Amino acid sequence: MPERGSPTLRHRRLGRELRRLRERAGMIGEDASSRLGWSTAKVSRIENAKTLPSISDVEALLDLYGADRATREELLSLRRDAAQKGWWEEYREALPPDVIPLLGLELEATEIRNWETQVVPGLLQTEPYARALLSHFQPVVQVPHRWLEGRVAVRMERQRILLFDSNPVKFYAVFEESVLRRQFGDASVMREQLAHLVEVSESDHIEMRILAQDTPPPMPTGPFLHLKFPDFPDVVYLEEFFGARYIEDTEQVYAYERAFDHLLELAMDEESSRQCIREHLDRWK
Repeated sequence: MPERGSPTLRHRRLGRELRRLRERAGMIGEDASSRLGWSTAKVSRIENAKTLPSISDVEALLDLYGADRATREELLSLRRDAAQKGWWEEYREALPPDVIPLLGLELEATEIRNWETQVVPGLLQTEPYARALLSHFQPVVQVPHRWLEGRVAVRMERQRILLFDSNPVKFYAVFEESVLRRQFGDASVMREQLAHLVEVSESDHIEMRILAQDTPPPMPTGPFLHLKFPDFPDVVYLEEFFGARYIEDTEQVYAYERAFDHLLELAMDEESSRQCIREHLDRWK
């Protein structure tokens, strides 16, 4: 996916491939670290993408594991790509550190599934709605105003790259009907936001479903993003008050996949959801 290449995911791929080479060479982490004079923690952090190794570190590992020429070229190329800066770098100061890996991961996702309970999904928010939303929570999170504007800019650029560029991701969104009545900004902000939802819901790569107000709570979980990749294990992103969590355990990720499938079954179909949004749009006129 050249249009949306991700240094974050390439960093993870590098770690995964180095682990695979070590295991194929019949070594455990302690063997590799001892042979190279490194700490065991260093090998672990490289393989788990907690530390970006230097070129010389990668070369040392490849020599140790007896990698062939094609593998060496591939992994050294991954290392160079992983060191590149992401599009979000100019906004890094404004962003919570836990969000930055998400921005990199979703660049190479082929499918993103989003469940929201209280607000319009971030990838579907208009700029005025996003600004009103973040401003509403500013007294709680207490970030400088310039950071708030940076976060709005990131949200808009994220949408443009993922949904409105030449190679859009397949995006599924399910959210509660109450979101359409919960006001952020004035009535004009809500009108624009709901009109935007109606418009983008017609896109082939966006599937939007509304969970009707009279539907009992479907599950004891808050919002989440489930990211699918063509050649990398799925990841689930959970945003919390004091940061974020990334779920990568296979069984747990599968549980979130089942949960989202259940939401799709309970929610209105696409046309009924679109009509529901139109009805609530009339309320804001």
